[in-house]
Amino acid sequence: MYNFESKSVLIVGGSSGIGAASARAFADLGANVTIASRNQVKLDAVVADIGANVHSAVLDTTDEAAVEAFFAKAGPFDHVVVSAAQTPGGPVRQLALADAHAAMDSKFWGAYRVARAVRIVEGGSLTFVSGFLSVRPSRSSVLQGAINAALEALARGLALELSPVRVNTVSPGLIATPLWSKLADDARQAMFDGAAARLPARRVGHAEDVANAIVYLAGTPYATGSTVLVDGGGAIA
Repeated sequence: MYNFESKSVLIVGGSSGIGAASARAFADLGANVTIASRNQVKLDAVVADIGANVHSAVLDTTDEAAVEAFFAKAGPFDHVVVSAAQTPGGPVRQLALADAHAAMDSKFWGAYRVARAVRIVEGGSLTFVSGFLSVRPSRSSVLQGAINAALEALARGLALELSPVRVNTVSPGLIATPLWSKLADDARQAMFDGAAARLPARRVGHAEDVANAIVYLAGTPYATGSTVLVDGGGAIA
């Protein structure tokens, strides 16, 4: 069992989904957790739900000045996780360029801004969350695949630059998170059932599945420059 007793952990994008599940996982293992996102209401809900050892901070990773100011005062941290992203998608010839730029700014450049400003103790870790489209492209989500691949390449380079801080990526497949809440209940369930039938794991993922991988990477001193797929076999199906 991993022990993060008294370790300081920052989850950027910790107000829902994978980030919130990761915050709970680290808190349950004794860490002092800070969750950060743009939405104070959602942050407050996660803090209230998890309880002890969790604190919140408002942070917009697309705002360079805000990121620099936050990390000038915060830290150093033992472990940092970046799962924050808003990435509008669609076919390249239909997706507005402004939306494409916004997606890249949020997921890739947001992580980049955090990486260049954050202070992490020696032997600590930085973990990004990408997505299996980096290795299994989709004709309707070309940009998302490219962003995920860029994020994974960034992590490998940073593993060299920031050593002995360890830098890794977790790459999820289809995960049942609030991301899909805009779909009607029956449409969402049909999508999940169809995916489960195609996947070797025979089910869709849950935020806790990804959180387990994040905890593994943070708690394994020999893991750096790695990308861990948590996709139910989606990359090979």
